[in-house]
Amino acid sequence: MNPVFENVTTRAVSQLAIDARNGSKCSRKLALRLGLPLCQSDQDCDAFTYLLTWLADSDDACAPLALRDTSGDSGNPLWVDFIGGKMGHRRRFGGGRNQPLTRAMGLKGSANPFIVDATAGLGRDGFVLASLGARVTLLERSPVMAALLADGLDRARQHDEIRLIVDKHLQLVNIDARQWLQQCPAQERPDVVYLDPMYPHRSKSALVKKEMRALRAMVGDDGDAPALLAAALDCAKNRVVVKRPRGAPLLAGPKPSGDITSKNTRYDLYPC
Repeated sequence: MNPVFENVTTRAVSQLAIDARNGSKCSRKLALRLGLPLCQSDQDCDAFTYLLTWLADSDDACAPLALRDTSGDSGNPLWVDFIGGKMGHRRRFGGGRNQPLTRAMGLKGSANPFIVDATAGLGRDGFVLASLGARVTLLERSPVMAALLADGLDRARQHDEIRLIVDKHLQLVNIDARQWLQQCPAQERPDVVYLDPMYPHRSKSALVKKEMRALRAMVGDDGDAPALLAAALDCAKNRVVVKRPRGAPLLAGPKPSGDITSKNTRYDLYPC
């Protein structure tokens, strides 16, 4: 297996290919970079559970890169969109600095902390924080998710307003977060480290049956979350924030000093 997939489950990788049926040169470049097979016919592509594919003709420079489940029962393809849809609405009407996420991070008044989102995933929370003035580094250990994030950021740069957010406030690093946190130089330590580990599987959840199932297949169940919390506490200057479903148990390790809650979510606060 290509070493780039060290932190991706073997099962997911063995079922993943690049869809090259449109003949795009981008497909071949991505397959080479990620060490994944190309499928170039319907029969070949049907042999894989997941495909990385572009959602438009190959001559469309702004076509999104997406992760598609070939079984057909997991909802729409998974792709990163920072411009429209839910993210566009959240950027404009999400509550600004008064929402629970931003209060948990310490975005008060004119404060613009340096935040490391150590479990970036689809980058949604990190982008919201960046759009409100924080400097955010997105860490994502899955090369597949990092490719989707990089594609979303590239397309966001085509939008005049969002390009400023991306260029000034966002950085993406494809790396294991524990490694990054443990090797971070003292002078570059973040003010806040944000953790949103994958919550244990719930078989009856509609969300898991749709986009989250594909996401889970690529990033795993984050069984090392307690060790990641310990590394985050050693690195952050001011606090670590852990996002959990509202009724979920705490991560193993030290107890938080408090929390900030919304209807379905709890942000556990760990001062450093």
